[in-house]
Amino acid sequence: MAIDRTRLTRRGFLGLGAAAGVITLTACGSNSDKTSGSSTAADLVMTVWGGENDKTTYQQRIDLLVKKYPELKVKLQLIPNDGYAQKVQTMIAGGKGPDIMQVAESVNVYSSKNQIQPLDELAKKAGLDLEKRFGSIGKLYSYQDKVYAIPDRSGAMIVYYNKGLFDAKGIKAPTADWTWDETLAAFKELTVPGKQWGYSGGGWWAQWWSFVYQNGGKIIDDAGKPSVATDEVIDALQWTGDLVFKHGVVPTKKQYADMGADVGGDGAFANGKVAVNTTGFWGISGLTKSKIEWDIAPLWRGKDQAVTAFGSGLAISRTAKNPDAAFKAIDFLTSTEAQQKIIATGQDVPASLEVQKSDAFLKPAWMTKPVNMDVFAESSAFVYRAPFIPAWNEMQKAFDDGLADFWLGKKDARTSLTAIQQRLESIIKPAG
Repeated sequence: MAIDRTRLTRRGFLGLGAAAGVITLTACGSNSDKTSGSSTAADLVMTVWGGENDKTTYQQRIDLLVKKYPELKVKLQLIPNDGYAQKVQTMIAGGKGPDIMQVAESVNVYSSKNQIQPLDELAKKAGLDLEKRFGSIGKLYSYQDKVYAIPDRSGAMIVYYNKGLFDAKGIKAPTADWTWDETLAAFKELTVPGKQWGYSGGGWWAQWWSFVYQNGGKIIDDAGKPSVATDEVIDALQWTGDLVFKHGVVPTKKQYADMGADVGGDGAFANGKVAVNTTGFWGISGLTKSKIEWDIAPLWRGKDQAVTAFGSGLAISRTAKNPDAAFKAIDFLTSTEAQQKIIATGQDVPASLEVQKSDAFLKPAWMTKPVNMDVFAESSAFVYRAPFIPAWNEMQKAFDDGLADFWLGKKDARTSLTAIQQRLESIIKPAG
């Protein structure tokens, strides 16, 4: 199975396209706050990763922040994604860490090392209701029952489907109520052997983990122990692999290679070679020049409804000199007013549920065709809580290594996951 690695560096949990170096932008204000009544000035540094659109969007949000709170001065630093973690950890170790820092799936790599601060008390003091503002992902960035980051950008994995191919076969648009059996049946109808495939594949962890949680499984159980050798996880992974090697509704690695270098699932969908693709919000921008007729839908279901969410949060480093001011900034940056900028520039899906349900999101000015954008708000109810454990990087390497032969059709799910379970037990120790 071909895994579209391009999506791993675009955004979401693993970051967006890297900037060439550290880029610093500053938004300054006076030392008096005419809006809030506070006279306490604060100079804050905020680190993020990303490209030009990210730089523009974050700066616009910071400009709104200092307009409302002139006593705050915020310096924005963009750091290349590939070196982001090392850079901010070096800054923190030297006592000069950022006040506010973007985090994602590695949030608990930081929190377990006491590099970022718990935010529960600051949120309570500010009157921030995480569930009300962000729904099920409100406490996504937690560790040992403490919140370490406030959701900032979000958005569930969604279904992109080729309307022309669906119409030609008389298949109705996908819905969240599609079962695995119904989904497979549609994929078979949409497949023309050797020429066209029903689905781009589920070889990325964000995809097949969704199927695991739909099947009642968990990657890490409630006690903090690896649980990938259970029947629920094994059956979900095998179902994913069978789409390629048993049913032939997903291209093999060789078939993807024959389409051209680095095509992957996103490119194959845009070229009309596959009828369904599952990925994040960023897929929309990649389809602006595609000639196919397409739309989006929520992910199908298994025994339960579950889907991976992508995004990032804002945390406060342990070296922040004014945590109260830093949280004041975070509270505003994740508010409805500031979050609207995220969709206005087409950067991402705002974490704010209110913005996701607003006209600004459902009908953004830059959208050139009707797209069912309310799918994101609908999908927010299905998001499962991913295991952002401190050993996240080691866990992902264990899956990459242990599933290499599975994705080539050389091993079955049970054999692969049994071996991975043993490896995970050696690197993941339950807290306490």
